[in-house]
Amino acid sequence: MAGFLLHVGATVLCAHGGQAQATAPNPRVRVGGQPIVTQAAPHVVAGCALPPPTAGNGPCVSAQWLSAATRVRAGGVPVLLQDSQATCVPTGTPLNIVVTQLRVKGT
Repeated sequence: MAGFLLHVGATVLCAHGGQAQATAPNPRVRVGGQPIVTQAAPHVVAGCALPPPTAGNGPCVSAQWLSAATRVRAGGVPVLLQDSQATCVPTGTPLNIVVTQLRVKGT
């Protein structure tokens, strides 16, 4: 896996268009002046369009990252990359990383 590092300014959406935001970015490592995000930090999702349980199994509330960098760590925790994978709760759908910084890559 190789890709650009994820930072708090990245655009991350659930499969239904909800905006995902990191709950605990790493404050010591910055890219483009913004803190990066590690695998340990779950994302919260706001604005998911999936209907509540009576009509569907949504909306997406949070997401946990399943994959991250294998060689780059911050504070001993793998950093998230543009091609990292996450699963939303309770829907089980993926997060989509739409926009991120384009200067720093990791593997």
